[in-house]
Amino acid sequence: MSIGTIFSTHIEQLVAGGAGLARYEGQSVFIDDSCPGDMLLARVYEEHRVWARAKILELTMPSPYRVMPFCPFHQTCGGCSLQHIAYTTQLAEKERILRDAFTHIGGIAALPAITVRASPPFEYRNRVQFHYIREGSGKPALGFKARNSDTLVRVSDCPIADPLIRQALVGKRLTPPPEKDRFSVYARGDILLSEGGKSRGAVPILDRHVFMDAGVFFQSNAFMLEALIQDLLAICIGLDTSLNAADIYCGVGTFAAFLPFPRMDLIEQNKVAITLARENMRNKGTQSQPLFHYFAQSADEWARTSAFDYGFVVLDPPRQGLSPLLRKRLAQAGLPLLAYVSCDPATLARDAKELLAGGYWLRALTLYDFYPQTPHIESLAVFIHTGA
Repeated sequence: MSIGTIFSTHIEQLVAGGAGLARYEGQSVFIDDSCPGDMLLARVYEEHRVWARAKILELTMPSPYRVMPFCPFHQTCGGCSLQHIAYTTQLAEKERILRDAFTHIGGIAALPAITVRASPPFEYRNRVQFHYIREGSGKPALGFKARNSDTLVRVSDCPIADPLIRQALVGKRLTPPPEKDRFSVYARGDILLSEGGKSRGAVPILDRHVFMDAGVFFQSNAFMLEALIQDLLAICIGLDTSLNAADIYCGVGTFAAFLPFPRMDLIEQNKVAITLARENMRNKGTQSQPLFHYFAQSADEWARTSAFDYGFVVLDPPRQGLSPLLRKRLAQAGLPLLAYVSCDPATLARDAKELLAGGYWLRALTLYDFYPQTPHIESLAVFIHTGA
């Protein structure tokens, strides 16, 4: 196979990142904008030793799982690369990708049944990051990056955004900070927070309000966040809440604010986030006795000195997963219960491999579709130590 090769093929499944997988002359070929079940004609534009990338030239027989994209910017905006695939098929493919990661990367064949939590497929996104487009002809506008490119695409609407954000976008009422070309907004109910305007406030989550800032990371799908919190609370039923607990990569302390442990350590490396976490833990009640650990570099600073004497730990690391040091310390500590929230199946599976080698057992695995119409996969893995 060489660049420019034209061939007919069948799309078997999706892979991590959202491309369709086809086979040609013994090689794997990844094709964007395809759908499992498609028969198509494609041209190779990138070649490697055992795999290639190709572009669709013609859909000779569209898959029965194809649907008409809802957004007029689908072909140019890089945000919703799966919008041409039926939502039930998106969920099934994401579940298989999560399972395959544990099998092929983690080397874990015996998995628990994966629970799948679905989201409303549109108007679900409460936090959106816009780019402010100043250059070029015409008036400045808002937009997103194009797929696989730094090119910016002007948009006048976004069907996955919260209705209040959509209204503000259509009505051109979103104003970025003067010093920024990229800014975030958050909306839920009648609350709209925005960098460049009122950026900080309390947003409703389950039965309380959580203090957050539009410029600080916060889960972008409140509906799924509530489902995740409820699952974490269910995991804690029957635990000895007098034991110490920890929320590692705590952000604004969202999980810690709901968990039933009076004594919690909160570990975070974003200074603004830890300030908000303090506010959220004060809001938790007088029985709460949190300890806050802020580290400018990474959680490794804390991991080197922590006694790891916890009855329960919740982890929500960034996409790169746990650092080698933190992974090793957790594996050696043999803690009774770990709840690992992940935004990348590959790094979760890698970390799970070492945790299981350290004596943990994977009790439960849940997929949360925080980002319908996109290939992103969030999940929760629950580990119990076999010596506990």
